[in-house]
Amino acid sequence: MRSRQRILVRAGAVVATLGAVMTLGGCAVTPDDGVTTLSFFQFKGEALEDFNRIIADFEAENPDIRVVQNQVADSETLIRTLLVKDKAPDVITLNANGGFGDLAEAGVFYDFSNEPVLRTINRAVQEILAELGNKEGEVNSLGYVNNANGVLYNQDIFAEQGLEIPETWDEFIAVCDALEAAGITPFYGTLGDAWTGMPSWNGIGAYAAQDGFFDELRAEGENVGPDSAVSFQKDFQDVMAKQAELFSYMQDGYRGQMYDDGNAAFARGESAMMLQGIWAVNQIKSINPDVNVAIFPYPVPEDPDDRILVSGVDVAVTMAKDTPHRAEALRFIDYLFEVGVIEDFAASQNMIPSVIGAELSDDAALQSVKPYFDEGRITGFIDHQVPPSIPLTPTIQQFLFDRNADATLSTLDNEWRKVAARTIPVTGDDK
Repeated sequence: MRSRQRILVRAGAVVATLGAVMTLGGCAVTPDDGVTTLSFFQFKGEALEDFNRIIADFEAENPDIRVVQNQVADSETLIRTLLVKDKAPDVITLNANGGFGDLAEAGVFYDFSNEPVLRTINRAVQEILAELGNKEGEVNSLGYVNNANGVLYNQDIFAEQGLEIPETWDEFIAVCDALEAAGITPFYGTLGDAWTGMPSWNGIGAYAAQDGFFDELRAEGENVGPDSAVSFQKDFQDVMAKQAELFSYMQDGYRGQMYDDGNAAFARGESAMMLQGIWAVNQIKSINPDVNVAIFPYPVPEDPDDRILVSGVDVAVTMAKDTPHRAEALRFIDYLFEVGVIEDFAASQNMIPSVIGAELSDDAALQSVKPYFDEGRITGFIDHQVPPSIPLTPTIQQFLFDRNADATLSTLDNEWRKVAARTIPVTGDDK
């Protein structure tokens, strides 16, 4: 688990009115009829109906519990507001990113260490959450469903060209060259949306970040630079070179195209691959339901057996540390993690369920990443380890425009030093 300084919340930047806070908070009561009402905070608009169905089935089996779903926008800001006002919801879902790790390390969530449900979850998924943060000695969240970040490819184009999934970097570049020789655009780029440069940076950079790179980077603090034990300048040169190499195979005009443009173009067969994740598949198939799309991890290592898949916990489940309805909240959480329940939810959301033994849908893209989850060969998004005050996304976008790796990596090290200089250690009586 990482050891970085945490600040739970800042009372500013409150976007909800007091009335909304009171409504969403953990104000559940047990009325005279013996029915306990649980507040369920969840952030995914597209999951609203799925959770409504789950709640209806749960309530039918548990008539002594009523679950009130509150699907909210700007969930990260609002959950911090609720926590500050001591109005934490009973059961909470959030996207597992760096901000979520901040909250977990602050000790505001329940400790699931001794709960049986924890033992039903893929250990590699829980390790991704642990990398983001837990209170020391605790397990403060449960991975529910997961995404997959890699290279989307059109299976029909690959088959028509006699191409196999590349297992090494040299094979990957050979595939790109073969496609170009056949008059096929290897990748459709969409750098008009700056964030679309990040999936490939995460996918390639994951290998450089193994073995505690970010823990060491945090330990270096203000000393990060070309002469420190680890740094972006020292450890990410090859990452940048490989990312730039892939972007040399983009279509003309890729700097101005947007994410939606890319999904539409890929759906029409205008490129053989996209540097995107599983989240793009639903939109692609909404345009062309017949497209056969699957995904493979970035084949960076020389040994194919060392390939890993980058995955994020798209939905993490937790509960308030001090909810007065612990037993009822745990009963609802246990139900969420029942195999049939999580299978249906994951299939609807085109995600990978975290429960051991839960089946994936028949979608080819999901089936193509199944072995990596089964074998525990997954790792988290490295940009979740970078403080949000560092302008990582525009910095990587600028690199993909000018290909100046030295300037890019120097900027990242410099920004890291600035963050370290602003961080005041909490020690002694100040803890």
